[in-house]
Amino acid sequence: MKLVNNVIAGMAVSALAATVAQASTLEDVKAAGELKCVVSTGLAGFATPNADGKWEGFDVEFCRAVAAAVLGDGEKVKFIPATTKNRFTVLNSGEGDILFRNTTETMSRDTDLKLTFLPVNYYDGQGFMVPTALGVTSAKDLDGASICIQTGTTTELNLADFFRKNGISYEPVPIETNEEAFANYSGGRCDVYTTDASGLAATRIKFDNPSDHVILSEIISKEPLGGAVRHGDDQWADIGKWVVNALINAEELGINQSNVQDLAAASGDNPSVNRLLGTEGEFGAMIGLDSQWATRAIAQGGNYGEIFERNIGSDSPLNIARGLNALWTNGGILYAAPAR
Repeated sequence: MKLVNNVIAGMAVSALAATVAQASTLEDVKAAGELKCVVSTGLAGFATPNADGKWEGFDVEFCRAVAAAVLGDGEKVKFIPATTKNRFTVLNSGEGDILFRNTTETMSRDTDLKLTFLPVNYYDGQGFMVPTALGVTSAKDLDGASICIQTGTTTELNLADFFRKNGISYEPVPIETNEEAFANYSGGRCDVYTTDASGLAATRIKFDNPSDHVILSEIISKEPLGGAVRHGDDQWADIGKWVVNALINAEELGINQSNVQDLAAASGDNPSVNRLLGTEGEFGAMIGLDSQWATRAIAQGGNYGEIFERNIGSDSPLNIARGLNALWTNGGILYAAPAR
């Protein structure tokens, strides 16, 4: 009888888990009339409130694109700032609906933390920033250095691996936010700051004299950054996935913020454009949205290239080169699955 009771109890737990898994985030977002998007507590170019308190940046624009696709208005976003330590708890607790927060996809995060990652929207790698006055030219010269490192990150683990592999030592100075890292590094509490190269570029421009600090050439890791949602709602994951894909495909197809409405007005000669913009096929219905979902997402802030250049690329103070994040047709590795 005890075995039977245990089996019944297990079935009940499984049924409950299945019910929770079937809860529709899409319905919740529509009912709330806003998208709750988990972002950084502040990283220049990626996610930060401007002087008027309005959030802006590369990650922020992906939040707005999802809101435009789902709710018809990219301004219907509630931004939830989260640290590297609590970001996944915020998402998994339901406080956030989706996360776009310079976050690396890893196996343990996907499985143990029960996250479903969206397509990579920024290929990055871990680097080091040091004062130019130190004269350091290689990370291998940092034996004994004190290093500011954000806790709960892949950079923390990569740093330990790198120093162990090269037989050198370091003194970790744990911090939780980029603001704290800047304060400690600029105040001399640590000799070095390490994080994703994009984060170093965002930190470097905050100094009065950025040239007083150098980002070393070594990149010691792969950091495929992208959005994430909770396990258990495949439809919601599909929506996030295909919004990202739509922005990347739009750049490849020559669809931008200026011409998207005209191209969506009627079917043209390019079937790929027609499928993406809803004038051919029923692709919106496949993810629970109408036929204009991608048109609205692109119209909100433009295609991937427009979002990149405006926030972190050549039209921004960061002036980060496209590099790996150039389209595969332009020498990069950025590549999205087609709407087909």
